[in-house]
Amino acid sequence: MAAAAAFDLLDKFIPGASDSLTIVNATTAQNTLYPGVDFAALNWLERLWASYYIWVGNPIIATGLMSFVLHEWKLQPNKHVSRAQILKCTKVVLLTHITCEAPLILAFHPICCLFGMKTFEIPFSSIGLMAAQIAFFFVFEDTFHYWAHRALHYGPLYKHIHKLHHEFSAPIGLAAEYAHPLEVLILAQGTISGPFLYAVFRNDLHIFTVYIWITLRLWQAVDAHSGYDFPWSLRHFVPFWAGADHHDFHHATFSSCFSTSFRWWDYSFGTDVKYHAYKARVAAASAKERAGVEKRELEKLEKEGILEERAAAAHGKRGKNE
Repeated sequence: MAAAAAFDLLDKFIPGASDSLTIVNATTAQNTLYPGVDFAALNWLERLWASYYIWVGNPIIATGLMSFVLHEWKLQPNKHVSRAQILKCTKVVLLTHITCEAPLILAFHPICCLFGMKTFEIPFSSIGLMAAQIAFFFVFEDTFHYWAHRALHYGPLYKHIHKLHHEFSAPIGLAAEYAHPLEVLILAQGTISGPFLYAVFRNDLHIFTVYIWITLRLWQAVDAHSGYDFPWSLRHFVPFWAGADHHDFHHATFSSCFSTSFRWWDYSFGTDVKYHAYKARVAAASAKERAGVEKRELEKLEKEGILEERAAAAHGKRGKNE
């Protein structure tokens, strides 16, 4: 009964979609998906990709399974959190998986085809083209996220949607997905709209490139929420990369550092003033006093952030840097 209801719902939004979920044998799948393809001319990864779609026997199901597995790899082992926090975090993440992401995963293949994206087709794009596409997706997502994130700090949106994510003032990897379902849908537009818009205007985008992009985006999100800034973290080699150091400051102070991947939007609009002032005061302290100065400055900023957060939630006001 549940399966029938799911198919009826799918057909309501995508007429005839359930009819296309039939699984066929390998010979039929190969003849249908890859007529005239010279497999000997393909590289090993392209042959593996085609073999997967042939093995599953249905491109919609194959794409859905691949998207689901890729999605599930994004959670990092939990670090220094209580059992109660883990349980609450897990419940919220599972809720967003079921209510928001599972239906989108099922419909992902038809939507990709609608926008002109290649899915089971081979060969893939060149490495150079994939790199350029992924670079564009990073810039697009960072721009979308900066402005959407600032909007979510506006009183009513913050109180009813974004406040949940800020329950972790010192974020952990798991907190990357700890958000209201509406926030998941809103911010996901930055991740997926770039590829869809690109596919419409260029018509040379393969879903394999999108999977690489989403994997990198997930790693970036978990790293930003990890709470750890290692000597080998990317920000130490790419000056405009945000990283955990940047985003951790946002969770601690509430009204600073709204970007995801890059720092230039915060720099351009002054939403990183507190961050740079804090770093300057810590750097100016002697080696002996640095730890104490860092602790006192951060405690002061956290208290200011708590007041701004309460004001936004209670009165619908923006933070001072907003």
